[in-house]
Amino acid sequence: MSVDKTPARIAGMFDAIAGRYDLLNTVLSAGLDRYWRRRAIRSLGLTGRERVLDVCTGTADVAMAAGRATPGAARVVGVDFAGAMLQRGLTKVNDATLAARVTLVRGDAMQLPVATESVDAATIAFGIRNVHEPTVACREVLRTLRPGGRLAILEFGLPVIPAVRPLYLWYFNHVLPRIGRAVSQHTAAYDYLPQSVEAFPWGEQFADVLRQAGFVHVQANPLAFGIVYLYAGQRPGATTGV
Repeated sequence: MSVDKTPARIAGMFDAIAGRYDLLNTVLSAGLDRYWRRRAIRSLGLTGRERVLDVCTGTADVAMAAGRATPGAARVVGVDFAGAMLQRGLTKVNDATLAARVTLVRGDAMQLPVATESVDAATIAFGIRNVHEPTVACREVLRTLRPGGRLAILEFGLPVIPAVRPLYLWYFNHVLPRIGRAVSQHTAAYDYLPQSVEAFPWGEQFADVLRQAGFVHVQANPLAFGIVYLYAGQRPGATTGV
C-alpha cells in the first residue's frame, strides 16, 4: 500500500488536529498511551543526568514524561516540523513549569537540528511511520547519539495473536476513523492513520531497519498483544559519562 507522506501534507494534517490531538490519543487508546510512554522512558535507564532528544515530539508528551520521570532527563530537546503541534506543546511545557528542562525546536526528522554525538538518549513516539524516509531519520538519530546512547521508539503494529487480528483490523479501519473524524472534525487524518499503520513495517521488519541504520542490541517488544511495539536499540561504543 502506498501512502502519501510528503512532509508538507503530514505537517498540515497534524497542524489541523493539534487542538484535539491529546484528547484523541487518550480516547482511542483507552488511556494506555500514558502507560506506553512511561515504558519507553523507563527502557532508557535514565539516571537524572542525561540529555534526551525526542524526535517527532508533537505536543511534547514524551519530552515532558522524560523530564518528569524519577530519575528523569536533565535536559530534553523535542523536535517536530508541525508548528501548531509545537505551539500546543510549548503551552503544556510552560503550564507544567518544565521550560527550564524541556526545549522545543521546529525541524525535520530527516535533517535534525541537533549536533553530532550531543545527546545520551533518544525517543520517537508514534512518529517514525509518518516520516517520508524512516531509514534516513533513524540514521539521523544515530548521528546525534553519543557512543552507547540508547534509543526507544513506540510505534503501532498488528496483533501477534491471529484470532485477535481480524477484530482489531475491523475496529482500526472502521470504528477508529469514525471516532477520530467526529472528535477532530478532520476527515483525512483518521483515514490516514490505519493506512499508514498497515503500510509500515513492524516487529522484526522494523527492527531490521534499525539494525541497517547502525543500531545494535535492537529489540522489538510487543505491547498490548502487538497493537504497539516498543523498539529498543543502542549506538555502538562504550557508554560515556555525562
